[in-house]
Amino acid sequence: MIVTDFFVVCSGQSNRQVQTIAESIQDKLSELKVRKVGFEGDRENTWILLDYGSVVVHIFTQEQRDYYNLERLWADAPHKRWEEAGS
Repeated sequence: MIVTDFFVVCSGQSNRQVQTIAESIQDKLSELKVRKVGFEGDRENTWILLDYGSVVVHIFTQEQRDYYNLERLWADAPHKRWEEAGS
């Protein structure tokens, strides 16, 4: 069973930054007319999941990212590193 094509895993340095990252992703993809399938998160903004079907974005505080350790859970999956344009 295929869950999604891509997981994006990132972290913010504070709860507010986690929320801001999520809002920025949602705003940009909304502008591009990409429809969100689902949204999950906790009240403290320590973890937010944005589901866009073929891409699922996990945004954590560093403490939560270390706790859930998705990189270990999905260690057998192929990895792609994000590279900034012009890098």
